Amino acid sequence: MADTSIRILLVCHAPSTNTELLRDAAIRGAEHPMLEAVDARWVPPLQATAEDVLACDAILLGTTENFGYMSGALKDFFDRIYYPCLELTEAKPYSYYVRAGSDGTGTCRAIDAITQGLSWRQVLPPVLCKGDYDPRFAERVEELSATLAAGVETGLY
Repeated sequence: MADTSIRILLVCHAPSTNTELLRDAAIRGAEHPMLEAVDARWVPPLQATAEDVLACDAILLGTTENFGYMSGALKDFFDRIYYPCLELTEAKPYSYYVRAGSDGTGTCRAIDAITQGLSWRQVLPPVLCKGDYDPRFAERVEELSATLAAGVETGLY
């Protein structure tokens, strides 16, 4: 991709078949054919680095709800990138989705608290996929990802 491409970082935890479907939907959305200047890159949370965050123009986070909280993998990501990115990623556009078995509110509160501490800018409301798995979850995640990427590409975010 050219140096002028918009870089979207997808940090999505996918420990199961259903969450892999959500991750794949996020990738599809960010790579929509109409998004000509977008370079989307998925990195698992345990492998994503501060350098990845610093190099991107926007971030889409994805996590499972584990015991009313985000996945340990996403928390580990935040633990490792927080201080290296604290003063360098202010107003970074982002959004997220949560695959929740119950209600997902604790997960959303935790992500919101950390991203507020980083001074990131949530540009779209999160997609909360709760209850039994529904194939429409993937459609909603794909739409979220495509909307985030399109917003960054057009300069809206």
